[in-house]
Amino acid sequence: MAENGLASRLYNGEAGLNVVGRRKLWFGVAGVLVLIAILSFSIRGFSLGIEFAGGNSFQVPASVGTLEQAEEEVNSALAAENTGIEVATAQKVGGPGGDSYELRTGQLSADQANAVKAQIAEDLGIDANQISGNQVSEAWGSQVTERAVLGLVIFIALVMVYLVLRFEWRMAVAAVSSLFMNLILTAGIYSLVGFEVTPSTIIGFLTILGFALYDVVVVFDKVQENTRGITANNNQTYGEAANLAVNQSLMRSLNTSVVALLPVGGLLFIGAGLLGAGTLKDLGLVLFVGMAVAFLTSILVATPLLALLKNYDPRIQAHNKRVLARRGALSRGEATPKGAPSAAQADGADTPVDPDSAALAGAAPKVGARPAGKRPTGARGGRPGGGGNRPGGAKRR
Repeated sequence: MAENGLASRLYNGEAGLNVVGRRKLWFGVAGVLVLIAILSFSIRGFSLGIEFAGGNSFQVPASVGTLEQAEEEVNSALAAENTGIEVATAQKVGGPGGDSYELRTGQLSADQANAVKAQIAEDLGIDANQISGNQVSEAWGSQVTERAVLGLVIFIALVMVYLVLRFEWRMAVAAVSSLFMNLILTAGIYSLVGFEVTPSTIIGFLTILGFALYDVVVVFDKVQENTRGITANNNQTYGEAANLAVNQSLMRSLNTSVVALLPVGGLLFIGAGLLGAGTLKDLGLVLFVGMAVAFLTSILVATPLLALLKNYDPRIQAHNKRVLARRGALSRGEATPKGAPSAAQADGADTPVDPDSAALAGAAPKVGARPAGKRPTGARGGRPGGGGNRPGGAKRR
């Protein structure tokens, strides 16, 4: 019984999941999620790090106590100088001189920063030289954003060219739409939860694009294989062949995603969580969220969108109509399945077979079923002397 379980059927591509057929459901869910993300962008915005919003950072030795104690002392120093701001983020970082705590605040003037630094040293009972302070202008973050947007545009352009040459323009549109969906949903999670956006986050966003593209290409390659010459075979519509490709490649995509998420999860939960390597948190977080979303969008958005676009192709429309017409004729008893004798032939009658009805013979394949194989080539039957040597070496006239 275990051999017929869901895991086994998924691995063999025989689970029969109707992904493409339920595209209205997936598009509806995706539309709601995108709307929530856009509303979050407009209302909540993003929690920008000091690299983008501008601010100051203070690094104190970890020997002064716990991270919470260091944050409390810095807040007290900020209040003593009447700055009106508090610590925005605090994390433990490593360095050549040992571990330290990095505490980031809003924008301070040079005089305020020096006064706060001196107050922190006095409160913690350490020398002021043991505390390092940095000031970051928001202009630097703007430059990083411009470079990131430029890199995104170049990446999308190259992806479009590659996919058009490798597949076709409809697959390119579906793949790029899936990439944008991935970016919007990942950014929406960042906005809703309030994760801090840092340069590492931007790097992570650009990294997950490559992973998302790989997932889509794996599925589309199988779609192309299943739909090659599909109009010559009236057994499947384009959507059914694409859905079969999703079922056949689902386990591979799932395995790839799990294997990729395991080291990223270790980087995030072990490195940043247990070991306190705060510098890894921003990169690990965006990679973990983005890769998980990429797997879902490549399966539930990219392929159903491709099937929708292909259904507007007149050639595919005509093919789908032929397939559905044949199934309708079969269900009404107006045709017989291929290979099955007609009623007249079964009775030994010489009633001629309607060629139109014969062309409509066939049955709808089950969801996830593999397409029927082609007839093996060889000598033609039903014709005396066909394909063989002619008697006496006679030539065809």
